Amino acid sequence: MAHADAPAATVLTLPGWLGSGPAHWQSLWEQRHGCQRVEQHDWQHPRRGDWSARLEEVVLAQPAGTPLLLAAHSLGCLLVAWWAAHSRLATRVSGALLVAPPEIERDDLRQQIPGWAPPARQRLPFASLVVASSDDPFGRLAHARALAQDWGAAFRDLGARGHLNADSGLGDWAQGLALLYALLPSPTCAPGGSTA
Repeated sequence: MAHADAPAATVLTLPGWLGSGPAHWQSLWEQRHGCQRVEQHDWQHPRRGDWSARLEEVVLAQPAGTPLLLAAHSLGCLLVAWWAAHSRLATRVSGALLVAPPEIERDDLRQQIPGWAPPARQRLPFASLVVASSDDPFGRLAHARALAQDWGAAFRDLGARGHLNADSGLGDWAQGLALLYALLPSPTCAPGGSTA
């Protein structure tokens, strides 16, 4: 995903449970900006170990020397934290945008998606930003803020925007793309020419 004013970077998108549909900002970024989806073998019955192993494979396959950014949504955020806590390859990542992390220890979510609670809470070894909504049906804003603090991530409240998915009306979500690019270690401009 290159831009005239920004260094080339590889962006991996990490959807959550059930994947991301065609109108989701992750899917639009893949179509329009060359991001690469980390395809999981089973989107309906996510197993933390399997998903983490798949992320490991994809990161290992990336060319050395090119900045690597992760754009995660929902359960994908918890995948990033779990994987980073256990992988030596986490040092290859320049930054991660962690959007709408679910409150996986809630009784209903724990039953729907077993094996993911409790979430990893170690400090992430790369720059990161948690973005959350004040009326996300899958997690309280205070919970997202607490995860950000544990992960050593910056935090951004987008207001009442639901689960920050296709139903939230984000479209191509240029703001999210700018926030992602702002995580690169060197000062840069975001796609679209606005400063990050």
